[in-house]
Amino acid sequence: MLGIEISESTVAKYMIRHCNPPSQTWRTFLENHATELVSVDFFTVPTATFRILYLLVILHHERREIVHFNVTEHPTAQWTAQQLVEAFPFDSAPRYLLRDRDSIYGGRFRNRVKSLGIDQVLTAPRSPWQNPYVERIIGSIRRECLNHVIIINERHLRRQLKSYSIYYHEARTHLSLDKQSPVPRSIEPPEQGKVVAIPHVGGLHHEYRRAA
Repeated sequence: MLGIEISESTVAKYMIRHCNPPSQTWRTFLENHATELVSVDFFTVPTATFRILYLLVILHHERREIVHFNVTEHPTAQWTAQQLVEAFPFDSAPRYLLRDRDSIYGGRFRNRVKSLGIDQVLTAPRSPWQNPYVERIIGSIRRECLNHVIIINERHLRRQLKSYSIYYHEARTHLSLDKQSPVPRSIEPPEQGKVVAIPHVGGLHHEYRRAA
């Protein structure tokens, strides 16, 4: 994004190599429906006072965009269903919703999904690899944010996630998005000025841009 030409093979030389996905057919389904598919998942976050908070993430596959997130100490099917309404107002619901078989997605949740006109796609039991995009963003949130911060309470966690979300959408690039961020940026050539670092997430990460 800084107008510096570098070979992709040079970058790949220093990257950790990952195994290929176990099912090409499932991967093809995810890629073919990326524009109309969102995935949802929970993960837990411990606090400094040993409380356990539950964080819900809803991710749109096409641009790897975090559509919605919220935190609660006592998740229920009704609370989870309400998050869908907040995530997709005014007939903006996607065609497919990908999720696991957790009991939190109970009758009220399924009824709300149906009322929004969304088709649910369930992963196989104990198969998180079938929901790779949301699992990847959960891992990124842990590695790049929560592993470096002691969470005090729900309010603190929401503030940290809001800060990380800005960095994730506007500054963090993705190979799957042709080295763009979820919110596309224009390439800034060297003649536009020197490179400056803009801190994000309390200085944990930086965005690099050219200043005139």
